[in-house]
Amino acid sequence: MTIEIANTILQQLGGNRFKAMTGAKNFLAIEYGLQFDLPKTAHYVKNGITRLHIILDASDTYTIKAYKIRGMNVKLLSEESMIYCDMLQSTFTELTGLNTHL
Repeated sequence: MTIEIANTILQQLGGNRFKAMTGAKNFLAIEYGLQFDLPKTAHYVKNGITRLHIILDASDTYTIKAYKIRGMNVKLLSEESMIYCDMLQSTFTELTGLNTHL
């Protein structure tokens, strides 16, 4: 079930096009969600976000948590809740400044 949720989230973000456009990597199925890393180049991603967790909530919406990770320091930069599947791409773009498609 966990891998199915993660795959669904990735497809809703744009699948392989999303990977190519954003440079996202290190995808990991987490409990009720998906975790992935963004390029660590500071000027590339808004606010220096390096990792995102997208979690499916009981209300059939998503919570997106954006982190900045440097060495052993982990800082939660943003947490957005009540995100519907059709809002995932635009919310991702708002948080990171990266487009998910052309």
